[in-house]
Amino acid sequence: MSTRESTRELPPPLVAISPGDLAPERIEEFVNSLSRAVDAGLPALLLRERELSDRAFLDLALRARAALDGAYFVIHDRVHLAAACEADAVHLGFRSLPPAEARRILAPSIALGFSAHEGDEPRLREPCDYVFFGPVLDTPSKRGVKAPVGFGGLARAVRASAIPVWAIGGLKPEHASRALASGARGIAVLSGIFGAHDAEGACRAYLDALGTA
Repeated sequence: MSTRESTRELPPPLVAISPGDLAPERIEEFVNSLSRAVDAGLPALLLRERELSDRAFLDLALRARAALDGAYFVIHDRVHLAAACEADAVHLGFRSLPPAEARRILAPSIALGFSAHEGDEPRLREPCDYVFFGPVLDTPSKRGVKAPVGFGGLARAVRASAIPVWAIGGLKPEHASRALASGARGIAVLSGIFGAHDAEGACRAYLDALGTA
């Protein structure tokens, strides 16, 4: 275990991602859904809401932090709000601040994640503590943008990565064991939980599949 990994807490095996398109009138519904998922054992949330203003995002983040009741909390992109949000980690994408710059700003205790894809420059993620890699399977959010790499591609990425990898992209509960067998530490899901009719039941299904229920 590296010094970097030993001093920062990494995400648990299941990370649920917020819908990404929350309008103000849907926030109450999302917070209620999050609370139910937490009751079912949800261990981590990545709050990724690009369209909200900083003020609206912070208000939602503080409500999410309270609903999580101590579970792992990641915010997307907004490095400058990490401390105010009481985030455990900040997750970056290609439109975000470069990881090296983000690391200089963040408190040493806050983990740094990165969304990686096949063909990326590995040096871009060097300051990070973990990566989400995908899409493993077909998913509407990446369709026509990034081709699915499959579990073989995931396994290659894990072998080539100097930092821990979480699988992402089209993963249902029945895919969890293959993701873990490919070497991933866990999985990140968007529509699988907060896009499901029953977020609580969906969360339990993923936890059962990962063996962490």
